[in-house]
Amino acid sequence: MRHMDRVISSFMAALLVCAILVFDLVLNVSGNAEGDALNAFKTSVADPNSVLQSWDATLVNPCTWFHVTCNTDNSVTRVDLGNANLSGELVAQLGQLPNLQYLELYNNNITGKIPAEFGNLTNLVSLDLYTNHISGSIPETLGNLKKLRFLRLNNNTLAGVIPMALTTVNSLQVLDLSTNKLEGDIPTNGSFQSFTELSFKDNPRLKPLNITPAPISPTPPPSSGNSATGAIAGGVAAAAALLFAAPAIALAYCRKRRPQDYFFDVPAEEDPEVHLGQLKKFALRELQVATDNFSTKNILGRGGFGKVYKGRLTDGSLVAVKRLKEERTQGGELQFQTEVEMISLAVHRNLLRLRGFCMTPTERLLVYPFMANGSVASCLRDRPESKPPLEWPVRKRIALGSARGLAYLHDHCDPKIIHRDVKAANILLDEEYEAVVGDFGLAKLMNYKDTHVTTAVRGTIGHIAPEYLSTGKSSEKTDVFGYGVMLLELITGQRAFDLARLANDDDVMLLDWVKGLLKDKKLEALVDADLGSEYNEEEAEQLIQLALLCTQSSAMERPKMSEVVRMLEGDGLAEKWDQWQKDEMHRRDNQTLLPNSNWPIVDSASHIPPDELSGPR
Repeated sequence: MRHMDRVISSFMAALLVCAILVFDLVLNVSGNAEGDALNAFKTSVADPNSVLQSWDATLVNPCTWFHVTCNTDNSVTRVDLGNANLSGELVAQLGQLPNLQYLELYNNNITGKIPAEFGNLTNLVSLDLYTNHISGSIPETLGNLKKLRFLRLNNNTLAGVIPMALTTVNSLQVLDLSTNKLEGDIPTNGSFQSFTELSFKDNPRLKPLNITPAPISPTPPPSSGNSATGAIAGGVAAAAALLFAAPAIALAYCRKRRPQDYFFDVPAEEDPEVHLGQLKKFALRELQVATDNFSTKNILGRGGFGKVYKGRLTDGSLVAVKRLKEERTQGGELQFQTEVEMISLAVHRNLLRLRGFCMTPTERLLVYPFMANGSVASCLRDRPESKPPLEWPVRKRIALGSARGLAYLHDHCDPKIIHRDVKAANILLDEEYEAVVGDFGLAKLMNYKDTHVTTAVRGTIGHIAPEYLSTGKSSEKTDVFGYGVMLLELITGQRAFDLARLANDDDVMLLDWVKGLLKDKKLEALVDADLGSEYNEEEAEQLIQLALLCTQSSAMERPKMSEVVRMLEGDGLAEKWDQWQKDEMHRRDNQTLLPNSNWPIVDSASHIPPDELSGPR
């Protein structure tokens, strides 16, 4: 019978995966052409660092690939491949991405020409091809990009003249054509009037940018017959000359006064030392320098919210910079800043403190302290052989610390914060291996333009509560479910969803796998094999009890996180477990899963209420 249950469970899991793939196929038929276009680029370049490994030609929807961002209609809006060590040529097919806004291919080894088809990218806001080996001329068709604000083609080998069509792009705010082999006159009309010679430097054959003021007409000699009239006429002429010359003088003065770094950062960047309470607003340049221009070698992790980079600030401190992955539209800056400030108010020793943020027309970045020991998931499953496994006492502390952090979000934040993606990968560990809950508040932050936030499902397969998956509505009880699955990850060392378990005829869902072993009375098979016998069997039983209480199918029957904290501290678990067993007797023909046991977990700070545990990390 148990074998049949496993077969059915595995079949249902496989069916779920197939359903997801079919749904993705149906939803993203329009993404086929865009996927083909990106694959054409992939085949044209060499990728020694395998940054394009996720670009699978068999998947219709490119929105699942790393370095690709899509909008809500599953159309590509951003390709982010700067510092990727790619070599090869650009392809005309890249011009077939109708909603592309950001094309970032800077600091690679790309050769060849800029395809004229790039002029079809009429929604393009930023084109960054700087520091490559691109040759040929600048296509006249780039003049079609009427939404283009940032054009950086510097440090290439571009030749020929600067196309006059570019001067008609009135939206252009940042231009850098320096360090190329361009020639001829620098246009001084249209949008180019606002750019200085810094935009064109190190092009030996370009004529200098030179604006000559309107000539001042000589004053006629005063008439001997009417010296007063002559003086008045001379004064009028001088005044008229000054009137015509004033705009040129003012323009030259403004250009001289313009800060040099305008062309290397976004315009109107506010003072980087602005602080909102304890929250610092960073300049984009400061974070670019800290992360080596968001180098791929500094990537700490990737997730649904974006990539995280390791960085070192000028004061020497290490930080983690989360580069949010979202489509940016005009007018969201104030709401974004408001949400960031709300997140920063959640201060607790078991919550990852937000150190600051950066907000520009093209970027949304969050800055956190660097967590020396990574995530619980990385310590459980990606540790090097030279590093010992997490000890059992450390795992107990992680369980308690993460529970306290979540309880604070639910009960001591106003308004309360629902995490919506509680898992081992989002529980970080500081230098002392104390648990710190990360990524909280980001679901709300990333959906601040969405009017149906409560129905936008975010999470990871294996961690999502059944009612959240079926209705799209989240509550603190969905976090409790995710916490229960995280406890099972902590105990077993296993992934919440793992198709590899099918090879042993086991359930792919961790929760189902655990329940199956408990039915067969195989408790010893549940505990992480890396621990060997170095764990407390009674405590392991009680952590599993708590995990099962947290992952009940009915949200109403799950405990609150504040109750979970009390049970971990040794108050009420036995009673809750007894009641759950009685209820199960009616549902499972008097079968029980685990014997009763007492488990007082004592912590030196267990008697302190959450508010008193708060404090900057």
